[in-house]
Amino acid sequence: MTGNGRRRSTSTLSRIRAAAAVGSACLLAGCGVLPGVTGGSREPITVMTWAPEGTLATNMPGMPAMGQAYARWINSRGGVNGRELRVLTCNVGNDAATAAACARSAVQEGVVAVVGSYSQHGRAFMSPLEAAGIPYIGGYGITDDEFRSSVSYPVNGGQAALLAGNGIQLADACDRVSLVRPDSVTGADLPYILNAGLAQGHHRTAADIPAADDAGEYTDEARQSRDQAGADGDGGCVTAALGEHTANFFDSFRRLPPDGRDIEVSSVLGSVDQPLIDRTGGANGPFEGAYITGWYPEAGDERWNTMKQVLQEHAFADNRIDPADAGVQTTWIAYTVLTKVVESLGDEEITPGLIGHALTRGARVDTGGLTPPLRWRYEDMLGTPRTPRIVNHQVTFQVVRKGRLVAQKEGFVDVGPTLRQAAAH
Repeated sequence: MTGNGRRRSTSTLSRIRAAAAVGSACLLAGCGVLPGVTGGSREPITVMTWAPEGTLATNMPGMPAMGQAYARWINSRGGVNGRELRVLTCNVGNDAATAAACARSAVQEGVVAVVGSYSQHGRAFMSPLEAAGIPYIGGYGITDDEFRSSVSYPVNGGQAALLAGNGIQLADACDRVSLVRPDSVTGADLPYILNAGLAQGHHRTAADIPAADDAGEYTDEARQSRDQAGADGDGGCVTAALGEHTANFFDSFRRLPPDGRDIEVSSVLGSVDQPLIDRTGGANGPFEGAYITGWYPEAGDERWNTMKQVLQEHAFADNRIDPADAGVQTTWIAYTVLTKVVESLGDEEITPGLIGHALTRGARVDTGGLTPPLRWRYEDMLGTPRTPRIVNHQVTFQVVRKGRLVAQKEGFVDVGPTLRQAAAH
């Protein structure tokens, strides 16, 4: 039986079990079959949301859980344009083979889109989606493939937008800046992007400090970053973008013996967020006073109230979902896009191709101010070589005060020109 109380066919079960054999966990997930949804003649809409869960590396269980909660909510209101929304979930783990297996399962299950998902293995999962023409709507923005593939419709500007914004944010706050970033091919691009942002304030370039992105401690890098940022004897800024290991870096930074220099710390959403700040001591932790660049308004902004109300009513006991988590927020926005696009199609039979066509031809989505209005026409895209499909190049400036991320600057900051400058380097 499915979470909707319906029997799966033998072929459906066998496909799901086959995917599970290579590490995926694809289930029909508690979407709720409610009066007024299944009684009509319109076919249900089936989508998938995937993320890693229960791994030793990055885990994003709140994203599939948010998809399930959204389905329960929208179905309680009569579905999407009178159609039941069914959400499949898949555990992509943190390896390429499992990510690819989830994508193949999405194809086999006949989903019309993959929505609000997270995986670091873009090449592995994008190829099956491209072959089947399945749109990838509102991925987390962690891989370059999400900003290159013709079937991808991102809702944020990814890490590139965050680093460009972080440079602009720090240009007015620090005389010197140290950047601690992964010692990898992708990480090698980050100093150019940060420096393009710093240049907006006629700032000197940041000290570049490569580091392993999977270390348990970073004492040497912490000391080097402090010495470089405080080379003038005054306070500078240390910013780090090491993903989930950013917390390890700042723990090492906090343990350095005091030397009298007042060094500010900084990072970007995805490396530091409210759940991490809470886990590391809140106002008494290493991030108090930190400058953080984000994609969306801070979690306390009233524009998140509808999402919070939905979670209160349809996921109040689900501790996987934190409304302050960037993955949860991205999934909410991605499902908003899906709903608006399907509604725009009226009585048409909903297919992957039809959704992709509507997005490409200029479907405009208002997210209630959580992002600028989103469109994915060619002329809406940033067009930079590495990330041509960015359509939302706006970021927000936040700061940690009394253990909470709050707005440092009202409204959005456009980093599109900065990204173009960095791309021309």
